[in-house]
Amino acid sequence: MKEKIKAVTKEEWGSINSETKQIVEEYLDNLVDLSPKTLKQYTSAIKIYFRFIKEQCQDISFNLIKSRDYIKYQNMLSKLGMSSSGVAFKRSAISAFNDWVITYYSDVYPTFHNYITKQIKKPPKAFVHPKEPLTEEELDKIIKVLEEKDMWQQLAYLTYTYSTGCRRTESSLLLKEVADYDIVIKKKKEKDDDGNDIEVEKKYYITHEIRCKGEGHTGKVRKLKFDEKAMYYIKKWLEARGDDDCPYMFVTNYREIKQVSESTFGDWCHKYFEPIIGRRIHPHILRESRATNLVVFEGKDIGTAQSLLGHSSSETTKIYVIRDDSEDSDDAF
Repeated sequence: MKEKIKAVTKEEWGSINSETKQIVEEYLDNLVDLSPKTLKQYTSAIKIYFRFIKEQCQDISFNLIKSRDYIKYQNMLSKLGMSSSGVAFKRSAISAFNDWVITYYSDVYPTFHNYITKQIKKPPKAFVHPKEPLTEEELDKIIKVLEEKDMWQQLAYLTYTYSTGCRRTESSLLLKEVADYDIVIKKKKEKDDDGNDIEVEKKYYITHEIRCKGEGHTGKVRKLKFDEKAMYYIKKWLEARGDDDCPYMFVTNYREIKQVSESTFGDWCHKYFEPIIGRRIHPHILRESRATNLVVFEGKDIGTAQSLLGHSSSETTKIYVIRDDSEDSDDAF
């Protein structure tokens, strides 16, 4: 059973080796390219490691740590039941710190080296659930059942997140003011099945600016597009919700109405969506399903999915498109 590692308290960090504490704090202050969320994760990982060094390695300075000391730490994480990805993240955080010291303090610590080497094996990867995108039929089934139960907030979340292809953090930042936005109608030329030019109308809504995942403190600020179906359920949800002072679209109201936490979306997927179609669903599969359905089943090019998802490179988008690789060898027969 996984045992959760407690965060390092101010008192604990204050008692860490002074040389270590000074260099670590300088390193963290220089991580300006990380988002606040990622910086928090790095800070936690590094402080937990040096607390271990204090408790298990006689609080030696960071520049005196050996590979055998780090191995003890990695083994401890595994024994506590931490996932292979969790161990890998903590390992990379410490390794990045070591490389920073080598780059900027080689004159002060000329013999220091990155003691996390290839010889120290990474923990084996745990079982990974196969990626299986949601089909349009499955989505329609979930929507139908949620409608019968008047679960308008969950419907608004599901249709908006799938339509935009956004991440759970980005969904949590949506403001309810979008319900008052006007629809955008654009006419574009496309080819019909016979190759003839035809003019079609594209209708969608555009959100306010939303801070999305990306480098730097502010991340990548984007406006997301969503369809009429999502707007319909957004308005149904706000009608059922009534008036309140919270500006966010998705909320909890256990004691007071406030912005929903990201973990709540996962709870909705597990508690409400999964039983309807009888298989595992998580928030990120909505993003992957949107990309897959666009490219594989609707025949759109990868650039369309890339633009919707906000990726800088189409190579990243290709990771999100879940294909049946067994079809690749069909031409051999």
